[in-house]
Amino acid sequence: MEHTHKHHSESQHRPDLHGNHAENGHDKHAGHNVSDFWNRFIVCSIVSIPVLALSHMIQQWLGFELAFGGDKFMLAILSTFIFIYGGYPFLKGLYTEVKDKAIGMMTLIGVAISVAWAYSVAITFGLKGMDFYWEMATLIDIMLIGHYFEMKSVMGASRSLELLVKMMPSTAHHLTDGQIHDMPVSDLKIGDVVMVKPGEKVPVDGIVKEGESFVNESMLTGESKPIKKVLDSKVIGGAINGNGTLTVKVESTGKDSYLNKVVKLVEDAQKVKSKTQNFADRAAKVLTFVALGGGVVTFVVWLLLDFPFVFALERMVTVMVISCPHALGLAVPLVVAISTSFAAQKGLLIRNRTAFENARLITTIIFDKTGTLTKGSHELQDIKVLNPIFDDKELLRLASGIEQHSEHYIAAGLLRKVKELSIAIPKSENFNYLLGKGLEGNVEGKQIKVVGPNYLKEQKFSIAEENDDFTGTVVYILIDKDVAGYFTFSDQIRESSFEAIQVLREAGIKNLLLTGDNEKVAKKVSDELKMDGFLANVLPHDKLEKVKELQEKGEYIAMTGDGVNDAPALAQADVGIAVGSGTDVAAETADIILVNSDPKDIANLILFGKATYSKMIQNLWWAAGYNIIAIPMAAGVMYHWNIMLSPAVGAVLMSLSTMVVSINAQLLKTKLR
Repeated sequence: MEHTHKHHSESQHRPDLHGNHAENGHDKHAGHNVSDFWNRFIVCSIVSIPVLALSHMIQQWLGFELAFGGDKFMLAILSTFIFIYGGYPFLKGLYTEVKDKAIGMMTLIGVAISVAWAYSVAITFGLKGMDFYWEMATLIDIMLIGHYFEMKSVMGASRSLELLVKMMPSTAHHLTDGQIHDMPVSDLKIGDVVMVKPGEKVPVDGIVKEGESFVNESMLTGESKPIKKVLDSKVIGGAINGNGTLTVKVESTGKDSYLNKVVKLVEDAQKVKSKTQNFADRAAKVLTFVALGGGVVTFVVWLLLDFPFVFALERMVTVMVISCPHALGLAVPLVVAISTSFAAQKGLLIRNRTAFENARLITTIIFDKTGTLTKGSHELQDIKVLNPIFDDKELLRLASGIEQHSEHYIAAGLLRKVKELSIAIPKSENFNYLLGKGLEGNVEGKQIKVVGPNYLKEQKFSIAEENDDFTGTVVYILIDKDVAGYFTFSDQIRESSFEAIQVLREAGIKNLLLTGDNEKVAKKVSDELKMDGFLANVLPHDKLEKVKELQEKGEYIAMTGDGVNDAPALAQADVGIAVGSGTDVAAETADIILVNSDPKDIANLILFGKATYSKMIQNLWWAAGYNIIAIPMAAGVMYHWNIMLSPAVGAVLMSLSTMVVSINAQLLKTKLR
């Protein structure tokens, strides 16, 4: 499994960074590894020393003379070696681009060095003029080192995703008939049992069958604290086990594991181009032709102005080199690679890049209350009996018969109380889920309904006045169509909700609370958090309409929900955020999935989306702005003031521009708290 992953990450993922702007020729050197560029640079730099020493221009500048019989042929041979050995990656790229009819930056560099070399060789063999060898040699040296640094930064961008890939161990301690033997993780099947020793990585997604331990999942979900795992707890492959030994039953392997789903999600997000990237690609293509055309025009103009051929040639080569759209080609893909893979380590999974980049447009965010802003662990506070035939415990017992079939947070709170009071849960029949309203079924011959206030209003029941001042969640129990009493539950606001709402307010984003609870509950939570408003008594199927209503008023909506009940509303929202889906990465309708339910993650995500877009625009402005200034200087428009750029200086500036874009993209990591 490890071998497969490694192959996948190196042969598919890493070139994809280049491949995102392949039409600009940038992946034409993807086949060359980083050390190859470094080795060529070292060899060519050493050979460049005698080339510089034998060049008449350098001798004049430094005031020395070095001449011997056949020195010009020695200069030609050394320069030709640099042209072939050092220029090989660029010449190969030129050939590939022309063959694929995808003229790009390799064409620019290839043409520039080929023209310089061919002209210089013609001078060596009798053509009148001055050779161009030292300029060509230094140009190739700088291009090699520039590409070396650029590829290193590109690899750094994809390294965070590779870290995820490498987190899955290659072997596991397989348990059969009480015997342990190590076997490849790729050979494990669902239902197998493995042992995870203290300090080891969990090899697969599974369920704890024996043992207790604290497990560190921070590199997978962003959850900083180790999580206690006990019997029947879920564990994720790649997480690091603490001080206890765990016996784990395998639930998913290979491509179905959480880690693989995350890697696939990140790779898909990086492959799909957003509008910003399509714009950058088009701009880079245009700039390539501007560079080629500008080079030719520069050459012709200086010849028409009666300047020497070698001067016109130098200007042409400088224009072609300096205006290579390297920085423009890297501007967006680098930011994309960093943002998607780094965010995945923090538990923020980006499925739709365009929606993520559009976080800057969000004007209103709708929070689903329960389990996001609040802890979702409703505790039973009070039982009110309305029918004197029954007492507290009997109402609780009959309700538990129905609630035992539900995974709802209210059911969990009620069953906790039942367990605490050691009440035996009765069997139930004809169980039915009333969508958005409650549950019904038969318990010991009685027809039982456990429902919320919306059901009572619908059925025209008069709701007891005693609960008017209560600001928790109220659930009624109906026995044989009579309201026998009600249970009151309270939910606590998460500590991080206060900070999240404050951050969003400071960012100028309106925030609304959406809940199926009554107005009093909604108002209490909304006021406590200092939110901009609330939408109460909203049934699951009405959430979509609420999102539409706000959109019709011109709002750009982000919606948070659990990805199941809220699927239609998440799909309708401009940015749909599935929250608290844990290790379930299949929230199909959401644009972004947050593994944890922490509201701080939501605020963080929106601000990170804004920062990501800003970095893209900064990089695009830098890449374009640099060319606006650099191309005229390279063409020689400031010749009158004795300001000229040599091809080598042009190459340095072009490489520096690429480095600025790369470093700026790396700074994105500081924007995700």
